[in-house]
Amino acid sequence: MKKSDFRILVVEDDPEYQEALLLILEEEGYLGKRASSGANALELLGKGSFDLILADMMMPGMTGIELLVRMRSQGISTEVIIITGFGTIDTAVEAMKKGAFSYFIKGSNIEGLVLEIQKLYELKNLREENAYLLQQQESPYLLTTHNPEYQEMLDLLEKAASSSINILLMGPSGVGKEVIARHIHKLSPRSKGRFVAVNCQALSEQLLESELFGHEKGAFTGALERRVGRFEEAQCGTFFLDEIGEIALSTQVKLLRTLENRTIERLGSNRSIPVDMRLISATNKNLYTEVMHGRFREDLFYRINNIVAEIPPLSQRREDIDGFIKFFFNKFSQEQKKKIIEIDPAALRFLKEYDYPGNIREMKNIIERLIVLSENGVITSLGLSHTRYTDSLVHGPGPVNLRDFRSQAEREHIRSILLKCKGNQAMAAQMLGITRRQLYNKKVEYGLD
Repeated sequence: MKKSDFRILVVEDDPEYQEALLLILEEEGYLGKRASSGANALELLGKGSFDLILADMMMPGMTGIELLVRMRSQGISTEVIIITGFGTIDTAVEAMKKGAFSYFIKGSNIEGLVLEIQKLYELKNLREENAYLLQQQESPYLLTTHNPEYQEMLDLLEKAASSSINILLMGPSGVGKEVIARHIHKLSPRSKGRFVAVNCQALSEQLLESELFGHEKGAFTGALERRVGRFEEAQCGTFFLDEIGEIALSTQVKLLRTLENRTIERLGSNRSIPVDMRLISATNKNLYTEVMHGRFREDLFYRINNIVAEIPPLSQRREDIDGFIKFFFNKFSQEQKKKIIEIDPAALRFLKEYDYPGNIREMKNIIERLIVLSENGVITSLGLSHTRYTDSLVHGPGPVNLRDFRSQAEREHIRSILLKCKGNQAMAAQMLGITRRQLYNKKVEYGLD
């Protein structure tokens, strides 16, 4: 990550001090944004993400610590540095107890604050590098297959990788569409450029347009600074547009124009900016049906589907299941630092026979949970007995209606993701690959609170 991509929100009610901090951040190469109050900061955090918050301790309406508490209660994990003119030990201790990264006393040498920001910037880069290395270790295995149809699809995509042709990946959620997209990028002549991914389902229409095309200062309420869009970030690289079937028709028109002219216009600007990137799109919808019903533009559909790959669900690749089970047990036992000595035969039978409606993503979640709940190196079926249907399959008291079993499995998967996200609806919806409204409907349907 470049310093110019490291987004810092300065929350300060003193305009002069706020301006001074922004100038320092700009001199250091960081991207600084401003908020004049805690409420203003929460509003901006609801519209976009930041890597760091510099929050004044004493502000009218909401203190810096109160802002920190509100952020954590909403599941916002962005690091916070508290800025205070009251350098008491009590203030510092309270801030750190509430989860602040550190604190800075006004009037102190500003180099101290710059060093703290540098630490967080380097930590962010280290985390991204570690995540990338883990993904690089995982991705090759997830693309290993004994299924002839899946191998044929991979062969087709690997041949197409050497070109700049647009590719459309179709298949249910959790089958590894982004893994495949990254594989194509790695094999392409654009591999030295950036791989930029956007999930269209996780963003509102206006926010998605801003994310894709960028915006100028003042383009809409809350657009306090110019922002470079993801199309520009993907220059000379690969742009992965996940869940493209969720894009509104009005945005589809702008996307079509971009693909035809290879230019974009930031929101609030008429200046055309050339873009050179390779587009890979993905969807869990049947776009042929979406076109027939007028929910997806036919001309855009033919622009993005020069090569179409339909990725089968895991239930149609049963010959790969044993290998995936071994791989994920090894992966998560290492990550959780738990040595697995024995697996209950009933639990193993479940893992081999289960249909995995959530595909590879669901298998990962189940096995990770089993590792976490293991005791003394033993995996038991207790980690699977959280639903009566799963328990029935493991212990075999009688046959279960397949539709009921799948519904209960879906209910448990949604519940586990909500717990993982600590109730953050937006984050959970993004991980599940559905909209917040769809998540709300599922919660009502399954009685999840």
